[in-house]
Amino acid sequence: MDVQYWHWLVFGLILIIAEVFIPSFTIFWFGLGALAVGGILWISPMELTAQLLLWAFFSALLTVFWFVVMKPRMLDKTRAGMSREALLGETGQVISVPEGDRRGIVRFTKPLLGSDEWSFICDEPVQLGDRVQIRDVSGNTLIVAPKIYR
Repeated sequence: MDVQYWHWLVFGLILIIAEVFIPSFTIFWFGLGALAVGGILWISPMELTAQLLLWAFFSALLTVFWFVVMKPRMLDKTRAGMSREALLGETGQVISVPEGDRRGIVRFTKPLLGSDEWSFICDEPVQLGDRVQIRDVSGNTLIVAPKIYR
């Protein structure tokens, strides 16, 4: 049987559609590899062995590209959408000390719920630059305590 370019295109589309029913996000890359072989075969005919080697090469290359380059960049590092309980214990640095009725401001190295600076209330006195730890959340204000180092 002579494998034509459209065989690879149909095979690639079947694999990509199969990803919808078998959500592993790996079949997708084999489908894209098949589409690439179909495109190359459309331009330049080649033996079946070369086609299979190209398919394996493109599939592996695209899979590695996804897991090594793209997936790490797509991780959400902002902690947006975290529950209140997930915030408890997070540590930040005081950048504005509370005075009278004015609340202090604490900055975190990673944004929490979409912001890296939050107003805070603290029952104990804190100084500029002190490290504080979240004990509770009250509306849009954090309730913190000075960080205890052990």
